[in-house]
Amino acid sequence: MAETMSLGKALNHGLRRALENDSKVVIMGEDVGKLGGVFRITDGLQKDFGEDRVIDTPLAEAGIIGTAVGLAIRGYRPVCEIQFDGFVFPAYNQIVAQVAKMHYRSKGKVRLPIVIRIPYGGGIGAVEHHSESPEAYFAHTPGLKVVTCANPADAYTMIQQAILSDDPIVFFEPKRRYWEKGEVELGTGLSGAFPLHAARVARPGADATLLAYGPMVRVALDAAAAAAEDGRNLEVIDLRTLSPVDYPVIFESVRRTGRAVVVHEAPGNLGMGAELAARITEECFYSLEAPVLRVTGYDTPYPAARLEEEYLPDLDRVLDAIDRSFGW
Repeated sequence: MAETMSLGKALNHGLRRALENDSKVVIMGEDVGKLGGVFRITDGLQKDFGEDRVIDTPLAEAGIIGTAVGLAIRGYRPVCEIQFDGFVFPAYNQIVAQVAKMHYRSKGKVRLPIVIRIPYGGGIGAVEHHSESPEAYFAHTPGLKVVTCANPADAYTMIQQAILSDDPIVFFEPKRRYWEKGEVELGTGLSGAFPLHAARVARPGADATLLAYGPMVRVALDAAAAAAEDGRNLEVIDLRTLSPVDYPVIFESVRRTGRAVVVHEAPGNLGMGAELAARITEECFYSLEAPVLRVTGYDTPYPAARLEEEYLPDLDRVLDAIDRSFGW
């Protein structure tokens, strides 16, 4: 039975289902218990599952991840919340030096089924260190899997799939979309769910391919709808997984359309768009009618809140890139 709910509420339901299904699942982070998290994603979970399963930690991100490593080695499935994207950097050493490497270093004998939840991106008028997009740091790191949801239905299933995985997963949540609503199937379980590490065609099209993920999927869909008024039929692909990237879906689309535009909030320099452009050019060169273009945040620190709308990719910038692609 489908219910209409926000993306944040869908995550809450997914976490609840994971706690119900496996007693080894524990949630830990700053203010995740009594408060229910800054964005209330864990609201009510400590009350229902107790302080041993939903744990309020000290304000120490390195300590949160370090503790999760120990718990995972002993058979638990920790779900760590990093309160805001810019707060993950004190834990960066733990994530890239321990979480990402333990399985490889132990020749496969040790698994770390850790999920690290990170609200990311801008658009909420927040202060410094609260609106960053650090996904490329983690997608660049071998040993980590990186995923991001863009709608409530995916949020509900993807968080459960990530927790079930035996691999460490960095789970990026688009905070500006927490309050956007959609239909979620709560009673069907995960048996027929879309695979975690698979891209999805969010809107079929034939004239150009728009690649986006997380908070920018909505912008890409809006751009496709606007372009349709000018007679252009754009295909929108929600990447969903940033490491590993589902390249076959991307290549099939670009070979049909002949054009590709990548959209993401993070700065363009060495971002996900650069890697996608390189791979598409290598694999689809003879199908391309124009260079792969990128619409990204600017190569500056994230600006003050009153300037963020000038920084974030928007409908006009995406449509401008589409026009440039067709101008070749």
